[in-house]
Amino acid sequence: MVVFEKTGKENAEAVLRIAFAKAIESGAPAVVLPSGTGETADAAWKMAQTLGYTGQIVVVRTVSKAALSGGNKMPAEKKKELEEKGITVVSCAHALSAGERGISGKFHGVYPLELMAQTLRTFGQGTKVAFECAVMALDTDAIPYGVPIISMGGSSYGVDTAVIMTPAYSADILDTKIHEMLCKPGLYKA
Repeated sequence: MVVFEKTGKENAEAVLRIAFAKAIESGAPAVVLPSGTGETADAAWKMAQTLGYTGQIVVVRTVSKAALSGGNKMPAEKKKELEEKGITVVSCAHALSAGERGISGKFHGVYPLELMAQTLRTFGQGTKVAFECAVMALDTDAIPYGVPIISMGGSSYGVDTAVIMTPAYSADILDTKIHEMLCKPGLYKA
């Protein structure tokens, strides 16, 4: 496993290289990653072309945000451009918050999916995002069921974490398995 000194998009190129190389080596049928604006999706497509990955690339973006008045951070033109390159773009609610966050915000409690998300964050925000994006991709039938895939996540913009995992549908989320951490930020402080 590669451990980066810091979190963030400064690791994105290395993460993409590690993830796609492992996908080729392992025969993973899909690589999943988050991309809000499409910038990371573009970088992933370029890395896949460079390394010769011929499997499926799935980009997960969240549904439209209320703060954007029904808009999405990824412009419709960018989504279309990615799809024309053969990338599957998934738009759906966060698997580890969505409706629960609306309830906890209103009633000031903590609910099971939020606890699960926080537990995954103990491995880093990118691990939580990679886990969540893979479940979201499976929920929308964008990736095959019961097959290990490569999934990436990040701490804000870009990606800084990659894992090999077999996601389960959100209805069976506890059946999701992370098989191997490929890379992540270390965050070790004395």
